[in-house]
Amino acid sequence: MTSAAPSAVKCVVWDLDNTLWNGVLLEDPDVRLRPEAAEVIRTLDTRGILHSIASRNDPTCAMAKLREFGLADFFLWPQINWNAKSDSIREIASRLSLGLDSFTFVDDQPFERSEVAFVHPQVLCLDAVDLRGIPDLKRMQPRFITDESSRRRLMYVSDMRRQTAEQAFTGSSEAFLATLGMTFTIGAVGGDDLKRAEELTVRTHQLNTTGYTYSHEELDQLRGSPDHLLMIGGLDDVFGSYGKIGLALVELGRDVWTIKLLLMSCRVISRGVGTVMLGHIMRLARAAGVRLRAEFVSNDRNRMMFITYRFAGFREIERRGDAQILETDLARIQELPSYIRLEVDPSLTAADQIR
Repeated sequence: MTSAAPSAVKCVVWDLDNTLWNGVLLEDPDVRLRPEAAEVIRTLDTRGILHSIASRNDPTCAMAKLREFGLADFFLWPQINWNAKSDSIREIASRLSLGLDSFTFVDDQPFERSEVAFVHPQVLCLDAVDLRGIPDLKRMQPRFITDESSRRRLMYVSDMRRQTAEQAFTGSSEAFLATLGMTFTIGAVGGDDLKRAEELTVRTHQLNTTGYTYSHEELDQLRGSPDHLLMIGGLDDVFGSYGKIGLALVELGRDVWTIKLLLMSCRVISRGVGTVMLGHIMRLARAAGVRLRAEFVSNDRNRMMFITYRFAGFREIERRGDAQILETDLARIQELPSYIRLEVDPSLTAADQIR
């Protein structure tokens, strides 16, 4: 277990003129694609790194050119307008529910890079001259390329369809969620899940209770430990699968269980599923007749997880270094939202089986 490392890059935002292609589209409709740029985009896409656009351009002409080059489908929530590039990047981050510290911006113009760097100092800004070296940057190289990462863009495309459907829906937020037919699954981490489990600890910062990261090897040891419970959560709905989006690690003491890690992917932040895994752990602890504690390490982005604990009845009982130790009396456990169906691996449904 280690403290959180600098954020891996999750999205690269591209300028178009003299960056993705040579020339200025509004001056010359026959601009030529830079083949090295297309190669970088495809390489990073296979690693699960997303792409978008922040370009001062005519959106109709630009999208037509991207379709001509066979690249339009790679870009999520492209911002092609006359706004400041920093505004466009902020909008993309909001749409993708990603932190700006996981963004990279590629542009040929020093002014544009400086403007973005001034407004968003956490964004890595790169000169388009150096784009060939982008895949070699350490932050662009995940340790593993999982099934989740190779399908990440397609899962975000499904989420774009969800957002479009939500915007067109005229009822309440809860009524819309009820139309999604969501199924949340909780299972023990298996051998095939280890790479994704490590990836979740490395990539998830906002909805993460401690920021601890665990290697593939550490997780493999923990899943076989009789003193620990390691669970992974998945989510599906009518638009498709969100993939494996949650992870929990519980230390099983004789009289006290301690949640060492609880995290949820930012992609499900608006789906009301944040308490599902926590509620399951609480029910198991109550059935086992043990006290339940949790470690929480605050940072500038995970306050929502602290609020989740507080609403679940956890209160601080002590501090150990940077960690707050919280405890709940298990008197009240939040009910599962009516619009979510929960499926739990049978090995994780009875406290006596776990212990």
